[in-house]
Amino acid sequence: MNLDKEDNKVKILALNGLLGYGYSEKAFENALKGEIAVIGVDAGSTDAGPFYLGAGKSFTSRSAVKRDVEIALPVALNRKIPFIIGTAGGAGADVHVDWVKEIIEEIAREKKLHFKIAVIRTEISKEYLKTKLREGKVKSLGGPPLTEEEIDKSVRLVSQIGATPYLKALEGNPDVILAGRSCDTAIYAAIPLKMGYDPGLVWHAAKIIECGAMAAEPGTAGDCMMADIHEDYFILEPPNPIRKTNPIKVAAHSLYEQPNPYYIYEPEGMMDLTQSKYEQYTERSVKVSGSRYVKADRPTIKIEGVKKIGYRVIAMGAIRTRLMIENIDTILEQIREHIKDVLKKIKPEEYILNFRVYGKNGVLGEIEPVKDLSHELFIIIDVIGKTPDIARTVCAVSRSSLLHFDYKGRKTTAGNIAFPYSPSDIEMGEVYVFNVYHVVEVDDLAETSRIEFINVGG
Repeated sequence: MNLDKEDNKVKILALNGLLGYGYSEKAFENALKGEIAVIGVDAGSTDAGPFYLGAGKSFTSRSAVKRDVEIALPVALNRKIPFIIGTAGGAGADVHVDWVKEIIEEIAREKKLHFKIAVIRTEISKEYLKTKLREGKVKSLGGPPLTEEEIDKSVRLVSQIGATPYLKALEGNPDVILAGRSCDTAIYAAIPLKMGYDPGLVWHAAKIIECGAMAAEPGTAGDCMMADIHEDYFILEPPNPIRKTNPIKVAAHSLYEQPNPYYIYEPEGMMDLTQSKYEQYTERSVKVSGSRYVKADRPTIKIEGVKKIGYRVIAMGAIRTRLMIENIDTILEQIREHIKDVLKKIKPEEYILNFRVYGKNGVLGEIEPVKDLSHELFIIIDVIGKTPDIARTVCAVSRSSLLHFDYKGRKTTAGNIAFPYSPSDIEMGEVYVFNVYHVVEVDDLAETSRIEFINVGG
């Protein structure tokens, strides 16, 4: 693929919203009818929570990831289209990058493929972050100020890179780029930026297609999306004929994961969408113009880190007795006191006990505005213990107490709650929380990245 700007447009293709979510092969074939500058796919997110960064595991299955790659990779190589994967393995740490790299190498062996891959690692050391903290270059994103103590508690730390490391990797002319934690947009923005297209249009187009066909109708993260970037506008069109898009769907996607739909920040700068214009172009496509890009005075990179706080065990069950439903708050509070009384050897600070009551306020908790009682409740007993045994013990006693609790007015001695599963108590394993979610000022937007070039199948 010639990455010099020659024509008046460049086409970028997103396989889907997340590697392993699947995509229509027909849609992929349709997208290939034109000249494509890059095939990209985001492979991770913090949406699934902190566990996967801490445990070093993926939240998508190996077979699903392999399926998505083995369809697209041979086509990309045959047509000399750069294939870019960002936030490898779900969380983008070194262990996740290695996991996806092994899958790619396996496909190469099976299909006898030969290519050059650039691996961008974005995991950082604790000492790097401590140095930034001492220099006063760390800023919180809404949480408490960072301390060296919290940095030391972190299991892993990753930097969410922008387009700059991708641009550096492209200097080595790789066929494939596999990156660690990354801004989703950077996956798609790097090549159009290298070709000289307007940064405002490039970043905005990348922002919309990074979720696959979510901005289409019907929307889904499990399908392809295309953007044709021109000199002063871009066109969005889903290659799957069962989908189309419209200005409202496209404009609404600016709200996705953003506190402000008009100003969207990336490490390199800010998208200014205040003057963006959305127009129906064809029945299935939308034209976007007016998007601007403002370069950052002080480039920053977000750092994500997690620490382990214990082990989780849950039990789930349903209640359909009206009297118990009416008194559930009092009942659960009395059960909490009972737990403290019968488990005196376990210190209160050694466990966290939550009752999630769905049908009452399981989603919003105390801020739930609807106070009407449901005819049934579904309760999750959620225990985090300092050790697996503490978690098992507290959950078991909580479950048995709820099952047999003799609340006022109760007429039966049978169980209060119906359990849908046996065993009733389910061990969820280690529990992690984000303890680093901060931005650092950097001198070089590639300083947290390590780039390695590998010849696969050579």
